[in-house]
Amino acid sequence: MNAATSELNATSSVEEPILRACRLIEQSDPSPSLDELAAAAGMSRYRFYRMFIRALGVTPKAYSLALRRERLQKSLQNAPGVAEAVFDAGFGSGSRVYEKPEALLGMTPGAYRKGAPGVQIRSAIANSALGLLMVAASGKGVCMIEFGETRSELRANLRRRFPEADLEPGDDKLDRWLQRVIDYLRMPSGSLDLPLDIQGTAFQQQVWQVLQSVPAGETVTYAQVAQQVGKPTAVRAVARAIASNRLAVAIPCHRVVGSDGQLRGYRWGLERKKQLLDRENQASARPDKRKGR
Repeated sequence: MNAATSELNATSSVEEPILRACRLIEQSDPSPSLDELAAAAGMSRYRFYRMFIRALGVTPKAYSLALRRERLQKSLQNAPGVAEAVFDAGFGSGSRVYEKPEALLGMTPGAYRKGAPGVQIRSAIANSALGLLMVAASGKGVCMIEFGETRSELRANLRRRFPEADLEPGDDKLDRWLQRVIDYLRMPSGSLDLPLDIQGTAFQQQVWQVLQSVPAGETVTYAQVAQQVGKPTAVRAVARAIASNRLAVAIPCHRVVGSDGQLRGYRWGLERKKQLLDRENQASARPDKRKGR
């Protein structure tokens, strides 16, 4: 049984018809059509689509894509070869993977398996209001935003994430993105508008979508996030998904606090988390000078 299905089964708020549709998605290749899923759930097309999004926070198509990505990532790490990994992941044909590999992995399966050889990752490091900051980007968009104590530490983190990629210095576009993050950290209000290369499991992406909907200057608890993704009993799984985030600020995991309102763990240190929240509160309280004009 898929890990995502196990989490769904343990969640009483997800109705059985939606669970049946999820199982059908997991067991089918190619993915079932919306009409087939609605029929399996015993609902009209419109009602099923609306209930699926309400229960899982994503569309059936997005859920299917994330599940396939999750299975393929795991298979590529364990199978003896790419062909075996594609088959083990449940793809009836390798062509289904290679037609649009970027939609699944951000690269071809072979490149992913080998640690992204030949994939170009550009990075740039600069000082920010919260210390040293690195922004890295693939051809799809920003794939890492990290804080660190030294430049060598930041470069080592990037190399561990993409062990075989071609790591290149930043270009003008990346420098603009880096400056955008620096400016945001100086006065964090609204959302950080950047093209992102986000990769994660179906569950992680659900959690991260919720985090991106939390306005600057506000916080949510881990339990509230679990409730919003339709899995109120999966608080620990939510915490693990939040801890897996490698896109600081862009996916604002710093806005999640404990049920008592106290700060909990943060990949880049509790002091940075506190400073981020303080800065956002100050920016939210600042009067808009344009008003009254």
